[in-house]
Amino acid sequence: MKKTKTLLTAAAVGAVAGGAFAEEMTIVSWGGAYSKSQLKAYHEPYSEKTGVTILNDDSSAEAVAKLRAMNEAGNITWDVVDVVAADAIRLCDEGLALEIDFDTQLAPAPDGTPASEDFGDLLVSDCFIPQIVYSTTFGYRTDLVGDTPPTDICAVFDLEAYPGKRSLEKRPINNMEWALLCDGVAKEDVYDVLATPEGQDQALAKLDTIKDSVVWWSAGADTPQLLADGEVVMGSTYNGRLFSVIEEQKQPVAMLWDAQVFDLDGWIIPAGLSEERQKRALDYIMFATDTQRLADQAKYISYGPARASSAPLVGKHAELGIDMAPHMPTDPENAKNTFLYNYEFWADYRDDIDAKFQAWLAQ
Repeated sequence: MKKTKTLLTAAAVGAVAGGAFAEEMTIVSWGGAYSKSQLKAYHEPYSEKTGVTILNDDSSAEAVAKLRAMNEAGNITWDVVDVVAADAIRLCDEGLALEIDFDTQLAPAPDGTPASEDFGDLLVSDCFIPQIVYSTTFGYRTDLVGDTPPTDICAVFDLEAYPGKRSLEKRPINNMEWALLCDGVAKEDVYDVLATPEGQDQALAKLDTIKDSVVWWSAGADTPQLLADGEVVMGSTYNGRLFSVIEEQKQPVAMLWDAQVFDLDGWIIPAGLSEERQKRALDYIMFATDTQRLADQAKYISYGPARASSAPLVGKHAELGIDMAPHMPTDPENAKNTFLYNYEFWADYRDDIDAKFQAWLAQ
């Protein structure tokens, strides 16, 4: 577990109206460029405002398993946790995350629109406060793909046209969907097929065709590093990580937006916190998910803010000075052929398909 203090202040947080607030909190996220964007947009301004000390923990990839273990041990050490929507649904269903009253515990839009309307359809769980719309997509080395850069997701499975290593996430999500799409399954039928043992076997058989050429990744920073080092010709990761390697690091990498998988990421508060820690967590959430803060995050990374009222406030990158809108996964030019992630499907099937996928990996 990696912990780093993001900001230390001398001010102590004492008793306030409504009871004492915790003076320190642990916020769990994904690390890399994404955690940096949260640090700049949320953590540092919140610490400056309140004097609270924030500890950063980059364990979000293991959030479900770790929160289950903490609950079993009766020792919850995390205060606010960044998770994808499907994991939030699972944690909520298992009673491991606090239910939120969106219109009283989150800030309204500047024009008074209640939070529930401002977030709209992105409120997919009673425990989940969306932050960003992101996508998992592919980047490729422009100097390693010859004269015809890939424009179709199925280039990933074409070792003849694009020889070399690929990097894929070491889990079934997205990989199974792309495999079925590239094995002839219609987009609208993918989850119906994947719900069957035969469909799962079909997806794994397609992945078998490139298995020997795959470098498996676990952290979002892995693929950008593999691309920068020229160790893979193409690889999947979060679009914001690719933005960083392309625009900030100026590596010879380009985006393959075809069949990018839209997903949501946001906050949950673990159930079972003390009153002081729960108050602090709720206060942080109220602050960090208001209209301006969500727009501020888009100054540092190319993810679309989850509030409707935040979108018009998205401007230029804080350091590069470039317009961020064309780099968002939701930009019309980038969203010509998207694949919509099915939260409910993965909340229901994740554990079973995970086991099958890991067994396949071990073969």
